[in-house]
Amino acid sequence: MNSEFVQHALSNGEEGEAWLKRIPDIITDYQKKWKLKVSPPFNLSYNYVAPTKRLDGSEAVLKIGFPKDKEFQTEIAALEVFNGQGIEKLLEEDRENAVILIERVTPGVPLSSLDDDEKATRILAEIMRRLWKPLPKNHHFITVEEWMQAIPEYMEKYNGATSLIPISLVEKANSLFKELIATSSAPVLVHGDLHHDNVLSSHRDGWLAIDPKGIAAEPAYETAAMIRNPYEKLKDLPHIDQILRRRILILSEELGFDPERIRKWCFAQSVLSGVWNDAGVKGSEHAINIATALDTLNV
Repeated sequence: MNSEFVQHALSNGEEGEAWLKRIPDIITDYQKKWKLKVSPPFNLSYNYVAPTKRLDGSEAVLKIGFPKDKEFQTEIAALEVFNGQGIEKLLEEDRENAVILIERVTPGVPLSSLDDDEKATRILAEIMRRLWKPLPKNHHFITVEEWMQAIPEYMEKYNGATSLIPISLVEKANSLFKELIATSSAPVLVHGDLHHDNVLSSHRDGWLAIDPKGIAAEPAYETAAMIRNPYEKLKDLPHIDQILRRRILILSEELGFDPERIRKWCFAQSVLSGVWNDAGVKGSEHAINIATALDTLNV
């Protein structure tokens, strides 16, 4: 297990430490329960994720989450609703113990490897159309309004003090979130983190999404995560405004959304991403660079 995964587990205190120690036993239990042969894990971050083979020889992925991680529970619920349409299939689940078996998407080449940015943007738009589903009655998916509360909290935290993120951008994002939420169309279930590295090539059905957050939002919100990705390809590019404009216009054409509304969602969510990662990390700096470009972009 790599150090990043261990550190994230230990951030949950004694319960996280105990969970970390239980993982070998959990693997053994579910190998028997679901008749699996579990291989060494992938590169880990928050969840324990490992390739497996089922009794019939088919490939799958065993994913073990920290039992008190609400986001992991939401992922399970989202996979149930999406039902394998445009996304990896949920094969087995044990919500109480936060263990799932999901389809292994093969060959699994990430969309970020595609050099044709226009083609990649159109593929993402196609997946969006395939994914979105009506929200179940009495659902517990988080809303955009709940997510954006990090913005006013950030403003209160840095009230008059120097912050890594220009407070003018944060204030504008706060106003835009209020405007967009107040004028939103009916919410649906969206992926919530749909970008190039969360889309893989598949033998089953073209390109498929993985790792949904599961958010209740108007469909246009879904465009926001992809706009600043893939990080490695965008971070040093000159004339980033041209790429952002082209992406927004393609998304508008493919999805029928007002390009200015897409720009506003992308700006506001990029600032929110920076706020979430307010520690000087590369992701935060990049998100704010993208937000700054979007702030003055004419579409």
